[in-house]
Amino acid sequence: MSQQPDPRRIAYYVLRKVQEADAYADLALDAELNAEPHLDPRDRALATELSYGVCRYRGRLDFALAHFCAQALAKIEPGVLDLLRLGAYQLLILDRIPPRAAVHTTVELAKKVGLLRAAGFINGVLRNLERRKAEIPWPAPEQPLDYLTHYLSLPGWLAKRWLDELGADQALQLAAAQLEPAPLTLRVNTLVTDRDSFLDQLHAADHPATATSYAPEGVTLSGRAAISAAALPSGTFQVQDEASMLIAHLLAPQAGERILDACAAPGGKTTHIAALADNQAQITALDLHPHRVKMIKEGARRLGCSGIDARVWDLTHPPTFLPQAGFDRVLVDAPCSALGVLRRNPEGRWRRQPDDIPRLAELQRMILAQVAPLLRPGGTLVYSVCTQTAEETEETVALFLAMYPEFSRVDLHSTVPAGWSALIDACGALRTCPQRHGGMDGFYAVRLRRN
Repeated sequence: MSQQPDPRRIAYYVLRKVQEADAYADLALDAELNAEPHLDPRDRALATELSYGVCRYRGRLDFALAHFCAQALAKIEPGVLDLLRLGAYQLLILDRIPPRAAVHTTVELAKKVGLLRAAGFINGVLRNLERRKAEIPWPAPEQPLDYLTHYLSLPGWLAKRWLDELGADQALQLAAAQLEPAPLTLRVNTLVTDRDSFLDQLHAADHPATATSYAPEGVTLSGRAAISAAALPSGTFQVQDEASMLIAHLLAPQAGERILDACAAPGGKTTHIAALADNQAQITALDLHPHRVKMIKEGARRLGCSGIDARVWDLTHPPTFLPQAGFDRVLVDAPCSALGVLRRNPEGRWRRQPDDIPRLAELQRMILAQVAPLLRPGGTLVYSVCTQTAEETEETVALFLAMYPEFSRVDLHSTVPAGWSALIDACGALRTCPQRHGGMDGFYAVRLRRN
């Protein structure tokens, strides 16, 4: 007999895939939920809460558990440790699950997933945690490094980096913002409707929604667990963070132009470019992975975007099939450390390591070097990343300009709407911060011109 759908078991399997297979939490969760199509919406919401929540709060949960485990956490079997984290998350973070139920369901889950031998150990640790959680010696904000790692749940290297770069106040604010669930933000597909009509449709269905502050096509839906975007006509919107929506506007595509989206998957910016050009641009969209190119094509079909030629290509090698100086505009939304989107990809805080940053910065410079000759004189190149590290932002741009003196920076203060001024830094680049700009993801973008 098959097992009844269980949101806690779903979350446990997601956590195991993240740990064992280095899976992305969102993709692992989608796969588990798709396998349970009849799961109650409340159970889907709980599975989502537990999966993302444990990834976000792992540092805080481990700090608490370490005070009630007789052995070091590193010596506990990984599957057992994930069960302890699931139970601790319900005891310490969620306030709607009775403690007794949190402990009991975790112990029962251990039996269901083949860890019966650990049931007594899990029961003892979680009951001890519930009885004595007031005794946990949480660090205070006045101890910023310890507070960032043990309470705001950052790996030690990243906590130290943010302290050094931002100072204590901003580092604490940024880490707290990155612990919050990301808002559900949609880009209205202006090829088929407009934002006002889309909002009217949502309000008529009693869906609370508001227009975004900066992106002219953006809509934020309130109550992510209560409102399913899947219930809306799929061709009318794209799930996309507001900061991500700004990038295509910086590129400013026009009808009749040839445009290269160099690192295009999953395709949100590609289809936005097509919409801004009213489906009158010729867009070449490249990505390294075939399954991600398939995502670009599927998204274009769903949104009714035409003129997009999506291809597989590794841009560490010259794209010899593309014409030199053949593109009016080029977007390089480069692979990066993704430290600006930890709300959406919470497992990233534990996956990233310090040596990833210089490695990714080198990759970004290689990609820029391959696409630079493809832009015509007078053309526009936009470089963007969803991170804020100096190596991947200003340093990458400075090294590129030193190698290619025919390119120059465009100060965005002179080109973007006046209302965007708070998003433009002293160097004239777009820089959005979750703790300062209405909950947007952390993006950096610069606009370059080939002289």
